[in-house]
Amino acid sequence: MGQPGSWIERAGVGFVRSCAVAAVTLAIPAVWAAAVALGMWWGPGNPWSWLLPVVLVGTGTLALARPVCRAVRLLVERWTGAVVPAGYRTPGPVSRMSTGYWWNGYGYERSRRDAVMDQSWRIRWSDPATWRDLRFTGIAPFTAGLAAAVPPAAVVVAVLGLLRPEPVARVLGALAAAAAVAVSPYAWRSVEPVAVRFLGPSAAMLLAQRVDELTAQRADVTVAQAAEIRRIERDLHDGAQAGLVALGLSLATAEKLMETDPERARALMRAARAGAASSLAELRDLVRGINPPLLNERGLVDAVRALALNSPLDVAVTADGPFRLEPPIESAVYFGIAELLTNATKHARATSVRIALGHSGTGIVVEVRDDGRGGAVAGGVPAGGGAPTGGRAAAGGGVPAGGGAVSDDGGGIAGLRRRLAVFDGTLELTSPVGGPTCAIMVVPCESL
Repeated sequence: MGQPGSWIERAGVGFVRSCAVAAVTLAIPAVWAAAVALGMWWGPGNPWSWLLPVVLVGTGTLALARPVCRAVRLLVERWTGAVVPAGYRTPGPVSRMSTGYWWNGYGYERSRRDAVMDQSWRIRWSDPATWRDLRFTGIAPFTAGLAAAVPPAAVVVAVLGLLRPEPVARVLGALAAAAAVAVSPYAWRSVEPVAVRFLGPSAAMLLAQRVDELTAQRADVTVAQAAEIRRIERDLHDGAQAGLVALGLSLATAEKLMETDPERARALMRAARAGAASSLAELRDLVRGINPPLLNERGLVDAVRALALNSPLDVAVTADGPFRLEPPIESAVYFGIAELLTNATKHARATSVRIALGHSGTGIVVEVRDDGRGGAVAGGVPAGGGAPTGGRAAAGGGVPAGGGAVSDDGGGIAGLRRRLAVFDGTLELTSPVGGPTCAIMVVPCESL
Protein backbone atom coordinates (compact mmCIF):
# COMPACT_ATOMS: atom_id res chain seq x y z
CA MET A 1 0.00 0.00 0.00
CA GLY A 2 2.89 2.35 0.78
CA GLN A 3 3.08 5.33 3.11
CA PRO A 4 0.08 7.67 3.39
CA GLY A 5 2.09 10.54 2.03
CA SER A 6 3.13 8.58 -1.07
CA TRP A 7 -0.45 7.42 -1.61
CA ILE A 8 -1.76 10.99 -1.41
CA GLU A 9 0.93 12.06 -3.86
CA ARG A 10 0.00 9.27 -6.27
CA ALA A 11 -3.67 10.21 -5.95
CA GLY A 12 -2.90 13.86 -6.68
CA VAL A 13 -0.77 13.03 -9.73
CA GLY A 14 -3.37 10.53 -10.93
CA PHE A 15 -6.17 13.07 -10.51
CA VAL A 16 -4.33 15.65 -12.62
CA ARG A 17 -3.59 13.07 -15.30
CA SER A 18 -7.17 11.83 -15.29
CA CYS A 19 -8.40 15.38 -15.80
CA ALA A 20 -5.98 15.83 -18.69
CA VAL A 21 -7.05 12.56 -20.38
CA ALA A 22 -10.73 13.37 -19.89
CA ALA A 23 -10.30 16.88 -21.30
CA VAL A 24 -8.46 15.61 -24.39
CA THR A 25 -10.58 12.58 -25.19
CA LEU A 26 -13.92 14.27 -24.44
CA ALA A 27 -13.15 17.44 -26.40
CA ILE A 28 -14.86 16.22 -29.57
CA PRO A 29 -17.98 14.87 -27.77
CA ALA A 30 -18.17 18.28 -26.07
CA VAL A 31 -18.30 19.86 -29.53
CA TRP A 32 -21.06 17.43 -30.49
CA ALA A 33 -23.07 18.31 -27.38
CA ALA A 34 -22.60 22.05 -27.98
CA ALA A 35 -23.72 21.67 -31.60
CA VAL A 36 -26.86 19.78 -30.60
CA ALA A 37 -27.65 22.31 -27.87
CA LEU A 38 -27.20 25.16 -30.34
CA GLY A 39 -29.53 23.46 -32.80
CA MET A 40 -32.16 23.01 -30.11
CA TRP A 41 -31.79 26.64 -29.06
CA TRP A 42 -32.15 27.78 -32.66
CA GLY A 43 -35.62 26.31 -32.56
CA PRO A 44 -37.17 23.00 -33.55
CA GLY A 45 -39.71 24.87 -35.66
CA ASN A 46 -37.01 26.19 -37.98
CA PRO A 47 -36.67 23.79 -40.95
CA TRP A 48 -32.93 24.53 -41.14
CA SER A 49 -32.22 23.97 -37.45
CA TRP A 50 -30.66 20.56 -38.21
CA LEU A 51 -28.12 22.04 -40.64
CA LEU A 52 -26.03 23.99 -38.13
CA PRO A 53 -25.41 21.01 -35.76
CA VAL A 54 -24.45 18.80 -38.71
CA VAL A 55 -21.97 21.39 -40.03
CA LEU A 56 -20.49 22.04 -36.58
CA VAL A 57 -20.17 18.31 -35.80
CA GLY A 58 -18.50 17.57 -39.13
CA THR A 59 -16.08 20.50 -39.19
CA GLY A 60 -15.31 20.25 -35.48
CA THR A 61 -14.53 16.54 -35.70
CA LEU A 62 -12.30 16.93 -38.75
CA ALA A 63 -10.48 19.93 -37.29
CA LEU A 64 -9.87 18.40 -33.84
CA ALA A 65 -9.21 14.75 -34.74
CA ARG A 66 -5.51 15.08 -35.50
CA PRO A 67 -4.67 17.51 -32.63
CA VAL A 68 -6.51 15.25 -30.17
CA CYS A 69 -4.62 12.16 -31.37
CA ARG A 70 -1.29 13.98 -31.20
CA ALA A 71 -2.05 15.11 -27.66
CA VAL A 72 -2.92 11.53 -26.64
CA ARG A 73 0.35 10.24 -28.11
CA LEU A 74 2.29 12.93 -26.26
CA LEU A 75 0.62 12.15 -22.93
CA VAL A 76 1.11 8.39 -23.30
CA GLU A 77 4.78 8.78 -24.23
CA ARG A 78 5.49 11.26 -21.43
CA TRP A 79 3.71 9.28 -18.70
CA THR A 80 4.37 5.66 -19.66
CA GLY A 81 7.28 5.76 -22.11
CA ALA A 82 5.23 3.89 -24.73
CA VAL A 83 5.79 5.40 -28.17
CA VAL A 84 2.77 5.25 -30.49
CA PRO A 85 3.98 5.98 -34.05
CA ALA A 86 1.94 8.60 -35.87
CA GLY A 87 2.28 7.06 -39.31
CA TYR A 88 1.20 10.21 -41.15
CA ARG A 89 2.26 10.57 -44.75
CA THR A 90 4.91 13.21 -45.29
CA PRO A 91 4.61 15.60 -48.25
CA GLY A 92 7.11 15.32 -51.05
CA PRO A 93 9.11 18.16 -52.57
CA VAL A 94 7.37 20.90 -54.53
CA SER A 95 9.40 21.86 -57.59
CA ARG A 96 9.05 24.55 -60.22
CA MET A 97 8.96 23.41 -63.83
CA SER A 98 10.43 25.15 -66.84
CA THR A 99 6.92 26.32 -67.80
CA GLY A 100 6.69 28.34 -64.57
CA TYR A 101 4.09 26.06 -62.97
CA TRP A 102 4.71 24.23 -59.69
CA TRP A 103 4.49 20.43 -59.52
CA ASN A 104 3.49 18.93 -56.15
CA GLY A 105 3.33 15.26 -57.08
CA TYR A 106 -0.39 15.39 -57.92
CA GLY A 107 -0.88 18.30 -60.27
CA TYR A 108 0.40 21.65 -61.51
CA GLU A 109 -0.37 24.97 -59.81
CA ARG A 110 0.42 28.57 -60.70
CA SER A 111 2.16 29.41 -57.39
CA ARG A 112 4.12 27.52 -54.78
CA ARG A 113 1.55 28.41 -52.11
CA ASP A 114 -1.27 26.86 -54.15
CA ALA A 115 0.83 23.79 -54.86
CA VAL A 116 1.64 23.25 -51.19
CA MET A 117 -1.97 23.78 -50.14
CA ASP A 118 -3.29 21.41 -52.79
CA GLN A 119 -0.70 18.81 -51.83
CA SER A 120 -1.51 19.03 -48.12
CA TRP A 121 -5.24 18.58 -48.70
CA ARG A 122 -4.73 15.67 -51.08
CA ILE A 123 -2.43 13.93 -48.62
CA ARG A 124 -4.81 14.64 -45.76
CA TRP A 125 -7.79 13.01 -47.48
CA SER A 126 -5.88 10.08 -48.99
CA ASP A 127 -3.91 9.29 -45.83
CA PRO A 128 -5.27 6.18 -44.04
CA ALA A 129 -4.06 7.74 -40.78
CA THR A 130 -6.78 10.41 -41.12
CA TRP A 131 -9.53 7.79 -41.00
CA ARG A 132 -7.72 5.98 -38.19
CA ASP A 133 -7.75 9.21 -36.17
CA LEU A 134 -11.47 9.66 -36.81
CA ARG A 135 -12.11 6.10 -35.64
CA PHE A 136 -10.09 6.76 -32.49
CA THR A 137 -12.05 9.91 -31.67
CA GLY A 138 -15.21 7.80 -31.72
CA ILE A 139 -13.79 5.03 -29.51
CA ALA A 140 -11.67 6.94 -26.97
CA PRO A 141 -14.48 8.97 -25.32
CA PHE A 142 -16.41 5.80 -24.41
CA THR A 143 -13.36 3.90 -23.12
CA ALA A 144 -10.44 5.89 -21.77
CA GLY A 145 -12.51 9.09 -21.60
CA LEU A 146 -15.21 7.66 -19.37
CA ALA A 147 -12.68 5.95 -17.09
CA ALA A 148 -10.63 9.14 -16.76
CA ALA A 149 -13.76 11.19 -16.05
CA VAL A 150 -14.57 9.19 -12.90
CA PRO A 151 -12.19 11.06 -10.47
CA PRO A 152 -13.19 14.62 -11.51
CA ALA A 153 -16.88 13.60 -11.52
CA ALA A 154 -16.47 12.09 -8.05
CA VAL A 155 -14.83 15.29 -6.81
CA VAL A 156 -17.75 17.35 -8.13
CA VAL A 157 -20.22 15.03 -6.39
CA ALA A 158 -18.19 15.23 -3.16
CA VAL A 159 -18.12 19.03 -3.18
CA LEU A 160 -21.84 19.29 -3.88
CA GLY A 161 -22.68 16.69 -1.23
CA LEU A 162 -20.47 18.13 1.50
CA LEU A 163 -21.89 21.62 0.97
CA ARG A 164 -25.46 20.48 1.66
CA PRO A 165 -26.81 20.28 5.22
CA GLU A 166 -28.59 16.91 4.85
CA PRO A 167 -26.72 14.02 6.51
CA VAL A 168 -27.40 11.69 3.58
CA ALA A 169 -25.92 14.17 1.14
CA ARG A 170 -22.83 14.60 3.31
CA VAL A 171 -22.36 10.83 3.56
CA LEU A 172 -22.63 10.53 -0.21
CA GLY A 173 -20.15 13.39 -0.56
CA ALA A 174 -17.66 11.68 1.77
CA LEU A 175 -18.03 8.40 -0.13
CA ALA A 176 -17.48 10.23 -3.43
CA ALA A 177 -14.34 11.89 -2.06
CA ALA A 178 -12.99 8.54 -0.88
CA ALA A 179 -13.80 7.03 -4.28
CA ALA A 180 -11.97 9.87 -6.05
CA VAL A 181 -8.85 9.33 -3.94
CA ALA A 182 -8.98 5.55 -4.43
CA VAL A 183 -9.60 5.62 -8.19
CA SER A 184 -7.36 8.54 -9.22
CA PRO A 185 -4.05 6.59 -9.42
CA TYR A 186 -5.58 4.12 -11.89
CA ALA A 187 -8.32 5.92 -13.84
CA TRP A 188 -5.98 7.49 -16.41
CA ARG A 189 -4.03 4.30 -17.18
CA SER A 190 -6.61 2.94 -19.61
CA VAL A 191 -5.51 5.53 -22.16
CA GLU A 192 -2.29 3.61 -22.91
CA PRO A 193 -3.80 0.29 -24.12
CA VAL A 194 -6.54 2.14 -26.00
CA ALA A 195 -3.99 4.37 -27.76
CA VAL A 196 -1.68 1.46 -28.58
CA ARG A 197 -4.56 -0.65 -29.90
CA PHE A 198 -6.48 1.91 -31.94
CA LEU A 199 -4.09 4.81 -32.57
CA GLY A 200 -0.98 3.04 -33.81
CA PRO A 201 -0.56 2.39 -37.54
CA SER A 202 -1.68 -0.99 -38.80
CA ALA A 203 0.66 -3.49 -40.43
CA ALA A 204 -0.68 -2.52 -43.86
CA MET A 205 -0.07 1.16 -43.13
CA LEU A 206 3.47 0.48 -41.94
CA LEU A 207 4.17 -1.60 -45.04
CA ALA A 208 2.79 1.10 -47.34
CA GLN A 209 4.79 3.76 -45.52
CA ARG A 210 7.95 1.68 -45.80
CA VAL A 211 7.37 1.19 -49.52
CA ASP A 212 6.96 4.95 -49.96
CA GLU A 213 10.16 5.57 -47.99
CA LEU A 214 12.13 3.05 -50.05
CA THR A 215 10.77 4.53 -53.26
CA ALA A 216 11.82 8.03 -52.20
CA GLN A 217 15.22 6.76 -51.05
CA ARG A 218 15.78 4.99 -54.35
CA ALA A 219 14.98 8.21 -56.19
CA ASP A 220 17.40 10.11 -53.92
CA VAL A 221 20.17 7.61 -54.54
CA THR A 222 19.60 7.77 -58.29
CA VAL A 223 19.72 11.58 -58.27
CA ALA A 224 22.81 11.57 -56.03
CA GLN A 225 24.63 9.10 -58.24
CA ALA A 226 23.84 11.08 -61.39
CA ALA A 227 24.97 14.32 -59.76
CA GLU A 228 28.16 12.66 -58.51
CA ILE A 229 28.96 11.35 -61.98
CA ARG A 230 28.45 14.84 -63.42
CA ARG A 231 30.73 16.27 -60.74
CA ILE A 232 33.48 13.76 -61.51
CA GLU A 233 33.17 14.43 -65.25
CA ARG A 234 33.33 18.19 -64.64
CA ASP A 235 36.37 17.90 -62.38
CA LEU A 236 38.15 15.65 -64.85
CA HIS A 237 37.35 17.95 -67.75
CA ASP A 238 38.27 21.20 -66.02
CA GLY A 239 41.23 19.91 -64.02
CA ALA A 240 43.18 16.77 -64.85
CA GLN A 241 42.20 16.61 -68.53
CA ALA A 242 43.20 20.21 -69.18
CA GLY A 243 46.49 19.63 -67.37
CA LEU A 244 47.26 16.51 -69.40
CA VAL A 245 46.47 18.31 -72.68
CA ALA A 246 48.84 21.12 -71.69
CA LEU A 247 51.44 18.52 -70.73
CA GLY A 248 51.20 16.90 -74.18
CA LEU A 249 51.57 20.25 -75.94
CA SER A 250 54.62 21.13 -73.82
CA LEU A 251 56.30 17.79 -74.59
CA ALA A 252 55.56 18.16 -78.33
CA THR A 253 57.05 21.67 -78.35
CA ALA A 254 60.10 20.50 -76.36
CA GLU A 255 60.65 17.68 -78.85
CA LYS A 256 60.75 20.16 -81.74
CA LEU A 257 63.10 22.52 -79.88
CA MET A 258 65.47 19.81 -78.63
CA GLU A 259 68.02 20.36 -81.42
CA THR A 260 67.54 24.06 -82.13
CA ASP A 261 67.01 25.48 -78.64
CA PRO A 262 67.99 22.94 -75.93
CA GLU A 263 67.67 25.43 -73.06
CA ARG A 264 64.10 26.31 -73.92
CA ALA A 265 63.31 22.64 -74.45
CA ARG A 266 64.64 21.79 -70.99
CA ALA A 267 62.58 24.62 -69.49
CA LEU A 268 59.45 23.26 -71.18
CA MET A 269 60.23 19.78 -69.89
CA ARG A 270 60.64 21.13 -66.34
CA ALA A 271 57.30 22.88 -66.68
CA ALA A 272 55.79 19.67 -68.04
CA ARG A 273 57.11 17.72 -65.06
CA ALA A 274 55.55 20.23 -62.67
CA GLY A 275 52.31 20.04 -64.63
CA ALA A 276 52.35 16.25 -64.39
CA ALA A 277 52.81 16.45 -60.63
CA SER A 278 49.95 18.95 -60.41
CA SER A 279 47.65 16.73 -62.50
CA LEU A 280 48.56 13.73 -60.36
CA ALA A 281 47.71 15.69 -57.20
CA GLU A 282 44.35 16.71 -58.71
CA LEU A 283 43.57 13.09 -59.59
CA ARG A 284 44.47 12.03 -56.07
CA ASP A 285 42.18 14.71 -54.62
CA LEU A 286 39.42 13.58 -56.92
CA VAL A 287 39.80 9.94 -55.88
CA ARG A 288 39.97 10.97 -52.23
CA GLY A 289 36.70 12.87 -52.67
CA ILE A 290 34.98 9.77 -54.03
CA ASN A 291 36.12 7.62 -51.13
CA PRO A 292 39.10 8.65 -48.98
CA PRO A 293 41.84 5.98 -48.98
CA LEU A 294 42.36 6.51 -45.26
CA LEU A 295 38.71 5.55 -44.68
CA ASN A 296 39.26 2.23 -46.45
CA GLU A 297 42.64 1.54 -44.89
CA ARG A 298 42.27 2.62 -41.26
CA GLY A 299 38.58 3.02 -40.61
CA LEU A 300 36.14 5.75 -39.65
CA VAL A 301 37.80 7.06 -36.49
CA ASP A 302 41.19 7.74 -38.08
CA ALA A 303 39.55 9.20 -41.19
CA VAL A 304 37.52 11.62 -39.05
CA ARG A 305 40.66 12.60 -37.12
CA ALA A 306 42.43 13.32 -40.41
CA LEU A 307 39.40 15.36 -41.46
CA ALA A 308 39.67 17.34 -38.22
CA LEU A 309 43.35 18.11 -38.84
CA ASN A 310 42.49 19.68 -42.21
CA SER A 311 39.76 21.88 -40.73
CA PRO A 312 40.50 25.55 -39.94
CA LEU A 313 38.50 25.17 -36.70
CA ASP A 314 39.60 23.76 -33.37
CA VAL A 315 38.17 20.25 -33.77
CA ALA A 316 38.41 17.61 -31.03
CA VAL A 317 37.52 13.99 -31.85
CA THR A 318 36.73 11.38 -29.21
CA ALA A 319 35.77 7.74 -29.80
CA ASP A 320 34.91 4.73 -27.67
CA GLY A 321 37.49 2.75 -29.55
CA PRO A 322 38.45 1.62 -33.02
CA PHE A 323 35.57 -0.07 -34.76
CA ARG A 324 34.83 -0.93 -38.37
CA LEU A 325 31.48 -0.65 -40.09
CA GLU A 326 30.11 -1.86 -43.37
CA PRO A 327 31.73 0.26 -46.13
CA PRO A 328 28.48 1.97 -47.30
CA ILE A 329 27.54 2.91 -43.73
CA GLU A 330 31.08 4.03 -42.96
CA SER A 331 31.11 6.24 -46.03
CA ALA A 332 27.69 7.77 -45.26
CA VAL A 333 28.67 8.58 -41.67
CA TYR A 334 32.03 10.02 -42.75
CA PHE A 335 30.54 12.34 -45.34
CA GLY A 336 27.74 13.25 -42.92
CA ILE A 337 30.36 14.43 -40.42
CA ALA A 338 32.12 16.26 -43.26
CA GLU A 339 28.85 18.03 -44.16
CA LEU A 340 28.23 19.13 -40.57
CA LEU A 341 31.82 20.27 -40.18
CA THR A 342 31.60 22.25 -43.39
CA ASN A 343 28.39 23.91 -42.23
CA ALA A 344 30.03 24.86 -38.94
CA THR A 345 32.96 26.35 -40.84
CA LYS A 346 31.07 28.24 -43.53
CA HIS A 347 27.81 29.28 -41.93
CA ALA A 348 27.82 28.93 -38.14
CA ARG A 349 30.79 31.25 -37.46
CA ALA A 350 32.04 28.62 -35.05
CA THR A 351 35.52 28.52 -33.54
CA SER A 352 35.52 24.98 -32.14
CA VAL A 353 33.77 21.70 -32.86
CA ARG A 354 33.52 18.57 -30.72
CA ILE A 355 32.94 15.24 -32.47
CA ALA A 356 32.12 12.16 -30.39
CA LEU A 357 31.79 8.69 -31.90
CA GLY A 358 30.37 5.77 -29.93
CA HIS A 359 28.06 2.82 -30.19
CA SER A 360 24.79 2.09 -28.44
CA GLY A 361 24.91 -1.69 -28.73
CA THR A 362 22.79 -1.73 -31.88
CA GLY A 363 24.50 0.92 -33.98
CA ILE A 364 26.81 3.89 -34.18
CA VAL A 365 26.06 7.22 -32.54
CA VAL A 366 27.87 10.37 -33.68
CA GLU A 367 27.49 13.73 -31.94
CA VAL A 368 28.79 16.89 -33.63
CA ARG A 369 28.61 20.01 -31.45
CA ASP A 370 29.85 23.47 -32.42
CA ASP A 371 29.90 26.81 -30.59
CA GLY A 372 28.47 28.78 -33.52
CA ARG A 373 25.53 31.15 -33.68
CA GLY A 374 22.90 28.41 -34.10
CA GLY A 375 19.60 28.80 -35.88
CA ALA A 376 20.13 25.82 -38.18
CA VAL A 377 17.07 24.45 -39.97
CA ALA A 378 16.42 21.37 -42.09
CA GLY A 379 15.92 22.85 -45.55
CA GLY A 380 15.64 26.45 -46.59
CA VAL A 381 17.90 29.26 -45.48
CA PRO A 382 18.86 29.04 -41.83
CA ALA A 383 19.46 31.82 -39.44
CA GLY A 384 22.82 30.57 -38.41
CA GLY A 385 24.87 27.40 -38.32
CA GLY A 386 24.09 24.31 -40.24
CA ALA A 387 22.98 26.01 -43.39
CA PRO A 388 22.11 23.75 -46.23
CA THR A 389 24.87 23.40 -48.74
CA GLY A 390 23.77 22.32 -52.13
CA GLY A 391 27.31 22.01 -53.45
CA ARG A 392 30.40 20.26 -52.24
CA ALA A 393 31.51 19.68 -48.71
CA ALA A 394 34.97 21.16 -48.79
CA ALA A 395 36.06 19.47 -45.63
CA GLY A 396 34.79 16.17 -46.94
CA GLY A 397 36.88 16.01 -50.05
CA GLY A 398 34.37 17.71 -52.29
CA VAL A 399 31.39 15.40 -51.69
CA PRO A 400 28.34 16.22 -49.66
CA ALA A 401 26.82 14.16 -46.92
CA GLY A 402 26.17 10.57 -47.80
CA GLY A 403 28.82 10.53 -50.48
CA GLY A 404 26.69 12.08 -53.21
CA ALA A 405 25.67 15.45 -54.47
CA VAL A 406 22.67 17.04 -52.89
CA SER A 407 19.61 17.95 -54.91
CA ASP A 408 18.20 21.44 -54.75
CA ASP A 409 15.04 20.32 -52.95
CA GLY A 410 16.77 18.28 -50.31
CA GLY A 411 20.20 19.72 -49.65
CA GLY A 412 22.06 20.28 -46.43
CA ILE A 413 20.49 18.93 -43.26
CA ALA A 414 17.38 17.63 -45.06
CA GLY A 415 19.52 15.84 -47.63
CA LEU A 416 21.67 14.34 -44.88
CA ARG A 417 18.58 13.03 -43.11
CA ARG A 418 17.32 11.40 -46.27
CA ARG A 419 20.65 9.76 -47.00
CA LEU A 420 20.95 8.37 -43.50
CA ALA A 421 17.39 7.06 -43.83
CA VAL A 422 18.65 4.69 -46.54
CA PHE A 423 20.30 2.77 -43.67
CA ASP A 424 17.38 3.40 -41.26
CA GLY A 425 19.51 6.08 -39.65
CA THR A 426 18.27 9.30 -38.06
CA LEU A 427 19.57 12.82 -37.52
CA GLU A 428 18.42 14.95 -34.60
CA LEU A 429 19.33 18.62 -34.74
CA THR A 430 19.20 21.05 -31.83
CA SER A 431 20.18 24.56 -32.83
CA PRO A 432 18.64 27.45 -30.86
CA VAL A 433 19.33 30.94 -32.12
CA GLY A 434 22.57 32.04 -30.51
CA GLY A 435 23.92 28.50 -30.39
CA PRO A 436 25.27 26.05 -29.76
CA THR A 437 24.32 23.60 -32.50
CA CYS A 438 24.25 19.89 -31.69
CA ALA A 439 23.62 17.22 -34.34
CA ILE A 440 23.27 13.55 -33.37
CA MET A 441 23.44 10.86 -36.05
CA VAL A 442 22.29 7.35 -35.18
CA VAL A 443 22.75 4.53 -37.69
CA PRO A 444 21.84 0.91 -36.83
CA CYS A 445 24.70 -1.48 -37.58
CA GLU A 446 25.20 -5.06 -36.35
CA SER A 447 28.86 -5.26 -37.37
CA LEU A 448 30.11 -3.19 -34.40
